Amino acid sequence: MSDNIKTSYRRSILILAVAAMLFAGIIYAWSILKVPLSTDFGWGAEQLALNYTLTMCFFCIGGLLGSLLSRKIGVKLSTAFSAVLAGGGIALTGLLGGNNIFLLYVTYAFMGGLGIGIAYNVIISTVSAWFPDKKGFCSGCLMMGFGASSLILGNLADFLFKTQLGRRGTFIILGAALFAALLLTGLILKRPDESVILPAVREKSSNNTENLEQKDYTTIQMLKRFSFWRGFALIALVTAVGNSVISFARDLALSVGSAATLATTLVGVLAVCNGLGRIISGVLFDTLGRKKTMLIANILTIVAAGTTLVSVLCSSVPLCFIGLCLTGLSYGCCPTMVTSFISEFYGQKHFASNFSVMNCNLICASFIATACSSLQTTFGGYTVPFILLLALGTIALLLNLSIKKA
Repeated sequence: MSDNIKTSYRRSILILAVAAMLFAGIIYAWSILKVPLSTDFGWGAEQLALNYTLTMCFFCIGGLLGSLLSRKIGVKLSTAFSAVLAGGGIALTGLLGGNNIFLLYVTYAFMGGLGIGIAYNVIISTVSAWFPDKKGFCSGCLMMGFGASSLILGNLADFLFKTQLGRRGTFIILGAALFAALLLTGLILKRPDESVILPAVREKSSNNTENLEQKDYTTIQMLKRFSFWRGFALIALVTAVGNSVISFARDLALSVGSAATLATTLVGVLAVCNGLGRIISGVLFDTLGRKKTMLIANILTIVAAGTTLVSVLCSSVPLCFIGLCLTGLSYGCCPTMVTSFISEFYGQKHFASNFSVMNCNLICASFIATACSSLQTTFGGYTVPFILLLALGTIALLLNLSIKKA
């Protein structure tokens, strides 16, 4: 492959993959998508919060399955399978009738979450293999698309819910669009073969790196290293803050006095900052290195939780706006943190499987989101949930300061 074709292909698949991730990120618009389900079926906050938790669990399982499938049947068939599962699950959610919430857990959480998890792993691991020289930037762009879905598709869904399409038509359209985007991406995406010579990784200055031993670790070898478990716990705690806020962002805005329309817009603002955080953190990883970037992200998480807590105590919409922006930026750092941490500590050879295992931190984080929802119901407000999130961010900082390759 000539340099010109190689450069053109790298650029093309990155743009296409970002678009696919935009549609796949529809699961992050849950705080908007759950509104008509609650209205139509009378399901409560805790029941709907459990659906979000299950979605994240199956999303992580899908990541593990995606790693296995891509090795066994290839990128194209794996992505096509994810397209059928995810697109079908979202579309079937629109066809739900009666009030059996178990069916929601099957269509949205199981089918949608599992399918999107498969696509997420396959797309990121495949596209990242084409960018060994810009790993942080590449993963940042991909995850920006994933995070920006709440703004673009979430607000589009909110608008369509109020038209003649209603809940049924809107979910069917979203499912069909997701199916088409993933299927098209799968047809074009491929891994670089051994004959392709990609740009070399640029050496960072000694001030920005920990001079890690360059070695490819299998997943079993990775799991035996204490550095993995500290990193897993740290990322899970940081992720829990953003993940929890995303699950109830609209309700949070309403609780501090925001109008319904503004509350929906604030969910979009959170999504924009989520996307920006993914790109910014990617660039920071490439320039400042892992250690400094992870510390910046962690401190930002603590500040975000603290600011939002104050907004709840003061019933301040402006402070809630600032808190959601900071939460989006800090949460946007988390996926890039995972990709950069895994590739830097454990190499590229087994990246897909190692990445999918580390990404299971979302399971822990999603259960914390459910716990926050229960605390909100129990105490009748968001003060206690944010005290918990602030404490988790602080514990994560202690882990962050101690982490090293060992």
